[in-house]
Amino acid sequence: MAERKPIPQGLKLALDFGPLVVFFAAFFLLRDHPVSFGGETYGGFVLATAVFVPVLMLSMAVLWRLSGHLAPMQVATLILVTVFGGLSVWFNDPRFFKMKPTLIYLLFAGLLGFGLLRGKPWLQLVMDGAIPMRPEGWAILTKRLVGFFLFLAVANEVIWRNFSDVTWVNFKTFGLTVLLMGFFAAQSPLFTRFAPEDSDKPEA
Repeated sequence: MAERKPIPQGLKLALDFGPLVVFFAAFFLLRDHPVSFGGETYGGFVLATAVFVPVLMLSMAVLWRLSGHLAPMQVATLILVTVFGGLSVWFNDPRFFKMKPTLIYLLFAGLLGFGLLRGKPWLQLVMDGAIPMRPEGWAILTKRLVGFFLFLAVANEVIWRNFSDVTWVNFKTFGLTVLLMGFFAAQSPLFTRFAPEDSDKPEA
């Protein structure tokens, strides 16, 4: 297993959220400036997607190079972004990229739900062990997160199918981020309630 190397938190946040900011900026800069190439006219959404995919790949490569590690959630996201972003650009069809969050959330909900059925704390693995908590807490959090991911999948489908590109981009950039942060902030009582007992903590 590769040794994990600590990196500054600010740099990690920039690598995690930087590609999303680039996509947001590229979309609003290019949405009124379509580009014709090879007999096709590419709108701002597809152009922004074409920028986003390699930027995300570069960001994940830098993160892996600096830390020696990528979380399973990051790897799965990178694969789906590359596949569905590539399909959007290849077929000049934004729908593939808009479907991507739905598939990501359904994938995570399915995997976590399957883990629950098997009695396996897969959430701790997916979250890279970032939250210290007893097994009972992980089980409760997993159930809540499965439901939350299903809600996000439905919300994404409703928005991309019924609203404009501008609305979806704002939802993707800000809405999903705020919802995820709000969900985990709301779990603070759970984290406190099921914090490891003193006897569970490793000795110094």
